[in-house]
Amino acid sequence: MADFGGWMMPIEYPAHSGGGVINEHSAVRERVGLFDVSHLGKVRIEGKGAREFLNDALTNDLAKIVPGQAQYSMLCDRHSGGVVDDLIVYLKSEEEILLIPNAANNSEVVRRLTSAAPESISIKNAHEEFAVFAIQGPLADQVLQNLGVKIDLEYMSFGEFSIAGEKLIICRTGYTGERGYEVLPRWQVAEKVWRAILAEVEKSKGAVAGLGARDTLRTEMCYPLHGHELSMNISPVEASASWAVGWSKTSFWGDQVLRNQKENGPSRILRPLTLNDRGIPRAEMKIMTEDGQGAGVVTSGTFSPTLKKGIALALVDPRLEIGDEVLIDIRGKLTRAIISKAPLVPSHVR
Repeated sequence: MADFGGWMMPIEYPAHSGGGVINEHSAVRERVGLFDVSHLGKVRIEGKGAREFLNDALTNDLAKIVPGQAQYSMLCDRHSGGVVDDLIVYLKSEEEILLIPNAANNSEVVRRLTSAAPESISIKNAHEEFAVFAIQGPLADQVLQNLGVKIDLEYMSFGEFSIAGEKLIICRTGYTGERGYEVLPRWQVAEKVWRAILAEVEKSKGAVAGLGARDTLRTEMCYPLHGHELSMNISPVEASASWAVGWSKTSFWGDQVLRNQKENGPSRILRPLTLNDRGIPRAEMKIMTEDGQGAGVVTSGTFSPTLKKGIALALVDPRLEIGDEVLIDIRGKLTRAIISKAPLVPSHVR
């Protein structure tokens, strides 16, 4: 167990019960995995003009989705353009929205939105109103069908369903690159719903998975993690997340800084790396060119169970191109790596 945003979370489950990061990772890629990610934040935004208010704050364009759809977005600092948090927006109606921020940033998201909201809009910290369970992998649909859930959701859409007799929200989304769903039951019935899902996952020879596998899965997909690839010091443009910015919007928090970065080009850009040599890169390790010039820094690194080699995400000199070779200083040993194309493994989310 480890402290994660103030929550004690399992890094991996016991090997004797089929756990361990590599086994859990493989279960998700090949069959199905079940994650308890209830530490994720929850924020309710309600009232007349809620959608318009939030669209003026977040980077992505909420005008592009309709009620019943979800959207990945970011809340940036008004002045620096740094990322306060990246989050998922559940648009229930024009006047009712649920946000899923990262655990450690939930309170800060609430604070900043509350300070800017008009009296007609309420911002409520709903962190412990819902649990969040992620069912991820090729057999995710089968698990839900076996639970009696007749589901036909497009990617990044959600609806109300029932599991074990309890009403809940299911959204077709995830953080692994596999087809999957996130299930949001009420906190009071979470254990009942978890046990029902777990029974079906085990029947499908799947596995319960911890944060270790969640990290190796998302790194293979080149998904950012706040505090590593996104932060108050790393903007969406630098993090190669411009696709989640509504550039055609009139304004959003931090827009002038981000527009300048986009127009002039950032001084660093996020790129995935695959290692040619043995070694596992870790955050903060330095990257250099063949002639010893500094070329960037690793933001996340791990061993890829799928590729069977070390991989990394890194902020590098934007002049470096896909296919270029660089050197990573891994505990004093210069290890060869290639600037690669994202994602590092095929995506199956759609």
